[in-house]
Amino acid sequence: MIAKIGRSSNLFGTLSYNNLKMEQDKGEILLINKIIETADGKYSVAQLAKSFEPYLLANRKTEKHTLHISLNPDPTDNVSDEQYREMAQLYLDEMGYGDQPFIVFKHTDIDRSHIHIVSVCVDEDGKKISDQFEKVRSMKVCRELEKKFSLISALKKQPAKNQMVFRPVNYMAGGIKSQMASVVRYLPSHYQFQSLGEYNALLSLFNITVDKVEGELQGQLRRGLLYFPLDNQGEKAGNPVKASLFGKNAGIDALEKHFTAGKNKSNDQLVKQNLRKAITEAHHSSTNEQAFKKKLKKIGIDTVVRKNDNGRIYGITFIDHHSKTVWNGSRLGKEYSANTFNNYWNNDVKPEIKGPVRQQSKISRSNDMKDLTTDQPCHFFDLLNIEKRDDGLIEAFGGLLPEAQGEDYEEQDFANKMNKKKKRRRQ
Repeated sequence: MIAKIGRSSNLFGTLSYNNLKMEQDKGEILLINKIIETADGKYSVAQLAKSFEPYLLANRKTEKHTLHISLNPDPTDNVSDEQYREMAQLYLDEMGYGDQPFIVFKHTDIDRSHIHIVSVCVDEDGKKISDQFEKVRSMKVCRELEKKFSLISALKKQPAKNQMVFRPVNYMAGGIKSQMASVVRYLPSHYQFQSLGEYNALLSLFNITVDKVEGELQGQLRRGLLYFPLDNQGEKAGNPVKASLFGKNAGIDALEKHFTAGKNKSNDQLVKQNLRKAITEAHHSSTNEQAFKKKLKKIGIDTVVRKNDNGRIYGITFIDHHSKTVWNGSRLGKEYSANTFNNYWNNDVKPEIKGPVRQQSKISRSNDMKDLTTDQPCHFFDLLNIEKRDDGLIEAFGGLLPEAQGEDYEEQDFANKMNKKKKRRRQ
């Protein structure tokens, strides 16, 4: 089980978010403590907020007074409502919030049920309840709850840091935004690319694409990014998600800085030289597109080919998982451009790629990609100790990074909207 503890100064927004889930029949209240009860058992946001007012009025100087905790068992755990109630009470008791007013909501909006707890972290006298060593204490309580309720241990499920990869987005499954978030938040900090096209090629391995949007609002030019899930044919298959939902690093400003930083890498020329050699060798030893892709994939290089409706190749990008770099073909040289490969595969025109093919480079690359414990060549996927799907895309441990499993990105988006409304009211 994974616990996520969040704090804010917006009690009303936090309650509104959870209340919205209930209005959508995707949530319910399981447990309340020191909350003013209603005759029909139904609550509005204003009614719920009243129970917290004495604590907030007594608050001395704690800015982020609202506590929002989510407890997330493994998706395969079968937890009853009664167990959720007991689990929430035990967790709050151990963390020092058991005597506070609190509300426990159960959410069923994604493919795993989980609970959200809303409370305040100041006591009746307005003094902040200690959060010293909070993360360590929370992890300890989670391990104890796993044993008590026979839940799957989150520690056993978490892979090592060098295994932080995940499966392509499945737009038919639940939690599409969380699936996308785990990919979008990971890739920019681990891969180098120099354009939106190269970034899109990398995202396509995970069934995601991103569009740049620009327009004028109140006389000012605004721009941003929209992320879309893709189906197995590479077509957009769902509603767009604003970049802001995934954090600042997923936005256009941060990515443009990333593009510039990628152009200034000191090892750029060496990586480029090694990649050109690998592509040249695959070109000389293959007769068609599929064979070419297969040969490069064996040494940890994915090839993303873009074609128009007539089958003409208008773009080709190489993703080197060994160096964690992404290269548009033309950036490697004219002989590696889309036209070259279109002529070769579609028109049977066989231009010569002039990059030298030396046995030394082949041996060097092969040795680099060998498993440290065997003499067999090791794919990028094998290096991460995970399985490959039949179609060659990355298969993973469950779609979410450990630090992302307990997060609800709709909640963050809702909170952002509430903050914007508050600022407009002040103005």
